[in-house]
Amino acid sequence: MPSLSSLCPDIVLIGAGIMSSTLAALLCELDPSLSMVMFETLSDCGQESSYAWNNAGTGHAGNCELNYTPQRADGSVDISKALAVNTEFDLSRQLWAHWVREGRIADPAAFVQPCPHISLVWGAENVAFLKARYEAMVAHHCFADMEYTDDPAVIAQWAPLAMAGRDTTQPVAATRIREGTDVNFGALTHALTASLRTDRNVSIHYNHRVTDLTRTEDGRWRVTATDTESGHATTVLTRFVFIGAGGNALPLLQASGIPEAAHYAGFPVSGLWLRCTDPTITRQHHAKVYGKAPVGSPPMSVPHLDTRVIDGKSCLLFGPYAGFSTKFLKSGSWTDYFRSLTPKNIIPALTAGKDNLGLLDYLVKQVIQTNEARFQALLDFYPTARPEDWSKVVAGQRVQIIRPDSGLHGKLRFGTELVKNADRSLVAVLGASPGASIAASVALQVVQGCFPERLVEGGWLPRLRQVFPAYGVDLTQDAQACTTLRRDTAQVLKITTPT
Repeated sequence: MPSLSSLCPDIVLIGAGIMSSTLAALLCELDPSLSMVMFETLSDCGQESSYAWNNAGTGHAGNCELNYTPQRADGSVDISKALAVNTEFDLSRQLWAHWVREGRIADPAAFVQPCPHISLVWGAENVAFLKARYEAMVAHHCFADMEYTDDPAVIAQWAPLAMAGRDTTQPVAATRIREGTDVNFGALTHALTASLRTDRNVSIHYNHRVTDLTRTEDGRWRVTATDTESGHATTVLTRFVFIGAGGNALPLLQASGIPEAAHYAGFPVSGLWLRCTDPTITRQHHAKVYGKAPVGSPPMSVPHLDTRVIDGKSCLLFGPYAGFSTKFLKSGSWTDYFRSLTPKNIIPALTAGKDNLGLLDYLVKQVIQTNEARFQALLDFYPTARPEDWSKVVAGQRVQIIRPDSGLHGKLRFGTELVKNADRSLVAVLGASPGASIAASVALQVVQGCFPERLVEGGWLPRLRQVFPAYGVDLTQDAQACTTLRRDTAQVLKITTPT
């Protein structure tokens, strides 16, 4: 491998999580001649938000996340966000299936498993909402396989632990999509980076923290990385930088000095899970069961009881319990939040805080919540749970986006967002949920938004159509294409659910 100081790569990627590894692997598919350098502060890839224990691994498809389907004032349900997320996940399925066919991923079972997605509610008002949601969703071909029941006996078949010992006098309802998935994004990241390391045009450098990111007079980017073990600093020059560094993306974006980043701020949210690994319990529950979030809570705090398959073993996660930490990464510094405040983003940050006092109050209450109170929340989903079967595990850090809505008035935004400069030579991924689940969509957006001159018949376009068979097709409108694509990708990824 050539020394870093002698390299002038076509592409520099900062961070070795699911976002960077997905983009790098896609670019290799489109143009194998591209030279790429990836810098990662930690000693391995996928150790922050992509790490299996740091996220729920739902493979967000909009099937069960109730926060994606808000109820309008007239009682109807808006499914537009769920549809967008649902078909974004189809992009992931297309890309993963392509990599399996091409041999970049040897065994899809190493990172994706079939797992039903269930929404569960109780109380008359919530049952009415779920019924309205079901009727709106099942009418669309993207969710045509959704099932609904308010029969406790049927729900007990779908999710036995959720119904055992439940108060039968309380109305209860559930929806289910049997063709859901559980995704280990950490395992997927490792598979992708392992394949990238075999490419002579790609070099991945762990224990290298990017300490400077500046523009040169000729329009290139000078990227300086410091070896965290030796302290040696090296510099590379490149025409394109991708910042996929999770919570640390905002400070790096600020360091770039691009005007598009000036007023962005971040709001870090931490979290906890309860975890059960007892096989006598885990084998009784095979589903991801989502409920309704408490009023005032962030979308990432929607409670759910999840089956996870990690390193071939099944376990259960419940949570997350939200909290506040001034770190931008689990491995970050307590000063991260304060160092991110600048004269240009302090007003958006303060106004966003003023507008979200309810959220701040909720987070404070979550931080000081007792273990007994946390366990009580689990009992809503698993009434016969025992404290001794569960342990706490710290979830990954999430940095929510704050940016001006009008003038300098900041607005807190929940989601994932791309920020790029005017000449498209630098782009960063900010935000959180749905995060890892839309890494393929993010990579495709980067290709389309930053390399439009290459998307021609004599360039990348024919290969892009091979990678994404439904490229250019609106799956929310073309029912036949949607059905065919999902059948084909399910077979390749081995996630077809037995009837």
